[in-house]
Amino acid sequence: MLKSIFKTTKYILNHPLSGRRKWRSILRYVKYQVNKILNPYPIVYSFTNKAKLVIEPGMTGATGNLYCGLHEFEEMGFLLHFLKPNDLFVDVGANVGTYTILASSHIGCNTITFEPISATYKRLLNNIAINHIESKVSAYNIGVGAERKILKFTDGLDTVNHVIGEKENIKSVEVDVNTLDSFLPEHQVALLKIDVEGYETEVLKGAENLFAEGRVKAVIIELNGSGRMYGFEDEDIHKKLLKYGFKPFRYNPFTRELSAIPSFGQANTIYLKEWRDAEAIVRNAHSFTVAGEVI
Repeated sequence: MLKSIFKTTKYILNHPLSGRRKWRSILRYVKYQVNKILNPYPIVYSFTNKAKLVIEPGMTGATGNLYCGLHEFEEMGFLLHFLKPNDLFVDVGANVGTYTILASSHIGCNTITFEPISATYKRLLNNIAINHIESKVSAYNIGVGAERKILKFTDGLDTVNHVIGEKENIKSVEVDVNTLDSFLPEHQVALLKIDVEGYETEVLKGAENLFAEGRVKAVIIELNGSGRMYGFEDEDIHKKLLKYGFKPFRYNPFTRELSAIPSFGQANTIYLKEWRDAEAIVRNAHSFTVAGEVI
């Protein structure tokens, strides 16, 4: 437990949005831990100035937003500055829907979102309902991969639920899986987020038409080495995205600067096709308010 507290405290103190208000973030952490003991029920958190988030005990990813404002600061900040109300956002591996809520509640764009684990999917639906964005979001309780099939997934691991690997002997649930090409036959996608705990290669295999036809402007994808469990290498994903005309970037939400990087990062990486257009969009985007900061 002490190790967990130390890890969380270090994360909070090093988060870009903590800034000069580090103790305020620590106080939010302490208050939530006390509230979790006294009140076992979900709480409704003011995510941004236009969005809410339902947070329950055990939601490690969602609570990061409560402590620091935006759990994944660069990527979420990019989404909030890049997307426009008429855009389509596709969220593969939505979990409880933090990215989906930012896209459809704060920005007002349409979202197609996928979450394979039933219990997590119900939490996703709760977040859609609390924000009254049912008309904006098409949510599917399925997995996404290279072909239509049934796969075994872990259950109860919060943000790190994943497709069962060959060497894993762990409790699992069977989940229907389909391809992005099946769901997006002609759609123009402004931003595609893929966070599937190492199964990203298979997701891209099932989206060959989408990419080959140039119907995706930007991608946020998690590349952290977890694909090796399935025999996949992040470098191969990187090369595939380069082949489709994308280049990797980092984003600073404070300055609204996109910086080209030589390869993918250690967690999420932003890939852009027409980066000059993206640069113009983020520079002219409306500001948002989160954790008391206007960005």
